[in-house]
Formats: sequence, C-alpha cells, structure tokens
Amino acid sequence: MADDAKILILNGPNLNMLGVREPAIYGSDTLGDIEERCHAHAKGLSLEIDFRQTNIEGELVTWIQECRTTHQGVIINAAAFTHTSVALLDALSLLDTPIIEVHLSNIFARESFRHHSYVSPVAAGVICGFGWRGYTLALEAIKDILDKG
Repeated sequence: MADDAKILILNGPNLNMLGVREPAIYGSDTLGDIEERCHAHAKGLSLEIDFRQTNIEGELVTWIQECRTTHQGVIINAAAFTHTSVALLDALSLLDTPIIEVHLSNIFARESFRHHSYVSPVAAGVICGFGWRGYTLALEAIKDILDKG
C-alpha cells in the first residue's frame, strides 16, 4: 500500500546551518547530506519524498495545510518550534496521515525547556538522539505504518 507514497519531510529553523552549528551536538553532516541519504533510503522503500526547510513558522504551517491532499505522511523536525509552536500543533492536527517527529539530538538529555514538544501529541512516534539516522528510521516507520494501513 505504501509503494510510491509521497512523504513530506519538514525541517525547521536553523537546520540549514547543520555542519556549522554546534557540530558536537548536531554532527558534521549538512542538511543537504541528510536530504541525499533520505532520497536514497526512500527509493529503496518505494517512497517518494518532498524534503523542505524553512526558518519561518508560518511557512511550515502553510506546507502542512497544503499537504493534506498531496502526501501520505509527514516526517517533521520542527527544531526550536517543537517547544514553542501551538500553531504547528494545530496545523498537524488537521492531518489524517501519519506523522513522525524527529530530532537529531536527544532532547531529553538537554535543557529542560526542550523536554516539552507541541508535536508529540499528534505524532505516531518520536525518534531522537540518533543524528541523521533518525530520518531514515522515520522513513522505515512511516512505511510500516502505511503498509499496515
């Protein structure tokens, strides 16, 4: 059932600075490196991905609203908006498709303000602390969810 499903992968603020920003926490891979790995992994799973990044909260909300009829699942690393954005929660709540929340670092081993997520209440699952591999794990999870239909 999930063959050729289109998955939206959303990335929030400052993720365009991966490889430069705090590599001890986020690793040395760039967002472009992660995108390449996701495309290769998705192809092996017979999934199509639409990979995007923005620093603008409203743009994420618009993309989520638009994907309601065009995508079969969402993988989201909302970055700092994870901990602050009721607007993202409201937009994600509109979806009837599976949502997987991803974080490069283990947000629960960091500052206490990072322990709360506005994405988690609507996510099928959360993957954190595995660096770029979290994205490929999320692709496998969403494929499994879609296959079980």
